[in-house]
Amino acid sequence: MSGKSLFYPPKMGRIMLLGMEEIMGEKGVNAVLGLSSLEGSIQYPLPAKLNTPFSFETISHLQNALELAYGPHGGRGTALRIGRACFKYGLKEYGSMLGLTEMTFRLLPLPMKLHLGAKAFADLFNKHTDQKVRIEEAGDKILWHIERCPLCWERKSKESMCHLAVGLLQESLYWLSGGKMFNVEETACISRGDAACTISIDRTPL
Repeated sequence: MSGKSLFYPPKMGRIMLLGMEEIMGEKGVNAVLGLSSLEGSIQYPLPAKLNTPFSFETISHLQNALELAYGPHGGRGTALRIGRACFKYGLKEYGSMLGLTEMTFRLLPLPMKLHLGAKAFADLFNKHTDQKVRIEEAGDKILWHIERCPLCWERKSKESMCHLAVGLLQESLYWLSGGKMFNVEETACISRGDAACTISIDRTPL
């Protein structure tokens, strides 16, 4: 896919780096930046404020470098853990703006929290990034369709590879439900030739 560059804002780039740092440590992050040839273009160790937007190409290169550093299986597992770690930093940055930390929201029944939380989360990406997300509620599942995805941007694979997004959604559901686990699975991926990256979420916890 060609055209103008697409971006995450600096705040979201910082959240991703903080998640990587928590899981991998500074040495691990520096190793991944080196493998992705991004060590000169990303401010790291992190300054107090990150001013550089993250292009989709940069995000995709970072995901690819995780697999180079840890192997395909290990890289995917690491991306999943990074996604889970990113949630708390994202909640601190955006939770109040989205209304997710308000007591009125926390006291809602779980089905309503899942419905409103999914919509608010999708709106965050649609309004503040070039990523495009569409929510579909289908029976006992919520389908999170990423129609423009930075994680697998311009990559080709026989397997789904947006593991960071899966981890992020897993942790958001854990937080929304007060500690319950949900089945979250990527069932389609643009890298495989699908029209969108689709993550299927069971409405009922395990």
